[in-house]
Order: sequence, then C-alpha cells, then structure tokens
Amino acid sequence: MKLLSKRQVKEMVLYSPQHIARLEAAGQFPKRVQLGNNRVGWIEEEVLDWLQIRIDARNQQV
Repeated sequence: MKLLSKRQVKEMVLYSPQHIARLEAAGQFPKRVQLGNNRVGWIEEEVLDWLQIRIDARNQQV
C-alpha cells in the first residue's frame, strides 16, 4: 500500500487542495488518512480507482 501526500494528490487530480477537501466532505472523493497532528495522506489505490471511474464514464459517453 502506498500513501500519497497532499501535493501528489493535487498533481494527480489537478484540483486545488480546497476543492479536494470540498469533494471529500461531500463524499465524492476518497477520505484522507490522518498520519499525525499535521500530516495526512491518501491511499493511492483509492485515488486511482476514483480517477478510473471518471475515465470509464467518459468512455461510455462516446
């Protein structure tokens, strides 16, 4: 299992940290893992699955 930093997630999904937080709060993005008082991470597989769902939806529209 690999954890992604906030910067890595931001680069992967091309959203601002604020928008990622809004999506999380709405249940529309994988939840972060609290690693310490000031450190969070996301499970890479969950973020990749989230991206794949969007890719699959795009491909079905064609």
